[in-house]
Amino acid sequence: MLRWFGRPRLCLLRAPQPPAGPRVPNRAAAGSAGASAAGRTSVTSLPLSYVVFDGPAPQPPLVFLHGLLGSKGNFRAIARALVQRSGRKVLTVDARNHGESPHSPTMSYEAMSLDVQRLLRQLHIPKCVLVGHSMGGKTAMTLALQRPDLVERLVSVDISPTESVAVTDFPAYISAMRRVSIPSGIPRSTARRLAEDQLRPAIQVSAVRQFLLTNLVEAEGRYMWRANLEAISHHMANIVGFPVFHTPYPGTTLFLAGSDSPYVSSEDYPEIERLFPEAEIQYIPGAGHWVHADKSQEFITAICNFLLLP
Repeated sequence: MLRWFGRPRLCLLRAPQPPAGPRVPNRAAAGSAGASAAGRTSVTSLPLSYVVFDGPAPQPPLVFLHGLLGSKGNFRAIARALVQRSGRKVLTVDARNHGESPHSPTMSYEAMSLDVQRLLRQLHIPKCVLVGHSMGGKTAMTLALQRPDLVERLVSVDISPTESVAVTDFPAYISAMRRVSIPSGIPRSTARRLAEDQLRPAIQVSAVRQFLLTNLVEAEGRYMWRANLEAISHHMANIVGFPVFHTPYPGTTLFLAGSDSPYVSSEDYPEIERLFPEAEIQYIPGAGHWVHADKSQEFITAICNFLLLP
């Protein structure tokens, strides 16, 4: 049964409203989803870049999956704090087409789930706690629904198993990034300033620009975006959608959302309950979409409390 109320000091729960019905999953992904659910796929997994933060506890490690245009570095401070607080080993992972992981023309939740499964096999991790933000949350949910035996617990950060096209600004961010043009052979500080100046007309929020600029890298004197914007743009419909699944994930699940974010609303509750019947939904007051950055201490405490649930 879906639990609406969590620990009051951590969460501000919007009062459940009569839902207008769940958002319709992106049917463009239905073929991929059918293959996912049935275990039939021709997608090749990729070796992902990752960092391990060692902890002494014998319990399954936490595996953090970042959101669109993010990287494993987004969770560095969170990972260190969680090792101290929980004692568990923590891994932070770059998704395909992001950070230091390989690029690929394929960009689907089926593919990204298989990448993480490959990493778990590589590291001999039989079971983990998956924590995914936004796109990473949808990857984590896909993996849990495909392979519940690999997932002890699941945390989806500010994202639900529904289509998010109506609430996301990422297509506009990517269009702005693709328009950026920086000359070669200039200092990095100058390149970063020029890139921000070109992003500013389309992206007014400074924190968002700074987040996107973490993708700016130099290679042989040329500046480029390390995220594979071409593949991401081509598969944006799949990324804002969610595959179709019919069998729920039976494990303990936390949907941890920002009270100031539109990404998880009462319209999503029926689909959350259908696919994740043992879910709890918590809203952290004052947090937007980047919950872990906006309210890091509250985020860490929520994760630690969730790990202690029976």
